[in-house]
Amino acid sequence: MCVQLQYIRAIAALLVVYFHAILQLENLNPDAPITDGLFGKSGVDLFFVLSGFVMWITTSDKPQSVADFWWKRVRRVVPLYWAVTLAAAFVALIVPQILRTTQFDVPHILASLAFLPWLHPADPAGEMIAPLIVPGWTLNYEMYFYLLFGLCLLVPVRHRIVAVTALIGSVFLVANLVPESTAARFYGDTVIFEFVAGMVLGRIYKAGVSLAAPVVAVGVALGFGVLVFNDYNDFDLPRLITIGMPAALIIFFSTAIRIPDLKAWRWLRLLGDASYSIYLTHIFTLAGSRMIYPWVIGTLQSDTLFVVLMMAMSTAVGLASYFLFEVPVGRILSSGNLPRFVRPAKVRNV
Repeated sequence: MCVQLQYIRAIAALLVVYFHAILQLENLNPDAPITDGLFGKSGVDLFFVLSGFVMWITTSDKPQSVADFWWKRVRRVVPLYWAVTLAAAFVALIVPQILRTTQFDVPHILASLAFLPWLHPADPAGEMIAPLIVPGWTLNYEMYFYLLFGLCLLVPVRHRIVAVTALIGSVFLVANLVPESTAARFYGDTVIFEFVAGMVLGRIYKAGVSLAAPVVAVGVALGFGVLVFNDYNDFDLPRLITIGMPAALIIFFSTAIRIPDLKAWRWLRLLGDASYSIYLTHIFTLAGSRMIYPWVIGTLQSDTLFVVLMMAMSTAVGLASYFLFEVPVGRILSSGNLPRFVRPAKVRNV
């Protein structure tokens, strides 16, 4: 696996944390100058393209059953997500004032645990499609992609990208033809094709495409420049075009070169390893930051330093979650001590 993928995961997670930190500060002090620098939602698009890329390069030459693939995805995604969802539900029930954008609603909680798109009951406009843990909307797309990708493992490798694209495209087309509904709005969003872009890039990578270091550096820099520019300006165009395409550009150039696992960059690799924990737990940290805001501002006299502090705290909590929950639970679930799906005999892909 390319070590640079972990670097990009870390950057993607920090972008999302920054985005939500600015939104939190905007609630606390709308006049803070730093709130004008709102960007970072594009970290999600990097995750989507990366998911398609990783799913392709880890399965294209390693035959596995559909059930085994799904189990690996479930044990990777579900434990931490269910833990934070149930924790948020408990907080919403006992001390709802802590999580102001969260309500205890049983149908919503069940839909969240099942990765089903659902209108968030805390949205006064009744338009936001999100689970109890709002950033978890991305996991609804992830699990949807894993479902379709897993089914297409039954298809020969040479036809697999076409098969996945056809499935995603068919659902997308139907969702845009039927009367508007929550499911139609969710599955009819072009953002889902960012996973397809990742698969295509994975195939290019497996073909051995390689570029010179200066070309890679310019390409990655250009990609991030366009990504942040479009993210900040929030153009009224499909997200696939404005953010998805530069995200794909970044993944293409960053994987077009082989780099060693440099010791000086291992802290970034560690953040990449913990990116899932950082992503899911940071909303709790940011919610808690409301309580310390008056003290921090009274002491530091700087909204910018408050944002930096929120990002540092979110990273620390995410790392703690990674080492204390994600790693040990993942080790238990991947051990041979638990019942596993019955695996059919492996068949060589053609």
